[in-house]
Amino acid sequence: MFFGKLLPREGDFFELFNQHASHIVTAAHAFADLVKHYNDPALREKYTREVDAAESAADTVTREVNRLLHKTFITPLDREQIHKLINIMDDVADLMQDAAETMALYDVRRMTEEIERLTALCVKSAERLKHAVSLLHDIADPATAAAALKTCEEIDQLESDADRVMRNAMSKLFRDEPDVREVIKLKAIYELLETVTDKCEHVAKLIEGVILEHS
Repeated sequence: MFFGKLLPREGDFFELFNQHASHIVTAAHAFADLVKHYNDPALREKYTREVDAAESAADTVTREVNRLLHKTFITPLDREQIHKLINIMDDVADLMQDAAETMALYDVRRMTEEIERLTALCVKSAERLKHAVSLLHDIADPATAAAALKTCEEIDQLESDADRVMRNAMSKLFRDEPDVREVIKLKAIYELLETVTDKCEHVAKLIEGVILEHS
């Protein structure tokens, strides 16, 4: 009985996954606000700080999950699955911060339609990721598992949409932008934002694997 009390509850991991996913959504919305209000230096700084704060909060959750992995005797999912899931989720938050930092470091002067479109896809991907993660605790239920798989398919479609926007953005950039410095700056931003959706898709694939394993 005493030994059992020493073991963290399985639900702790699912709650931490949910917390992390919420921080990802917060970072994505803050980044979207940064893009929307980019011409206002004060608001630009404000929303950059919000992205940083959300990323820092996500890092804290990641450390807690990895700490629990070393302390927990029985885990609700395979240890390797938990490790991969939380660390790839953390990559999503990191990339949002990287995009915001790159804008400042490269002294990007203007937002483009392509940045706005990729940002919108990042926000949608983050929101669908959060929904998929929220269903993990009950994937033994067939209806919940089906809902999670459907959400993962939506994330995959969003990644495909972002890939298409990215290709068109690169084509337009190299065709129409005469300033090589602007090409370098915008290319970096486009790539970071498209990679956000890639990482969300990677999380979705991991969740699909968990569901299939437990079905």
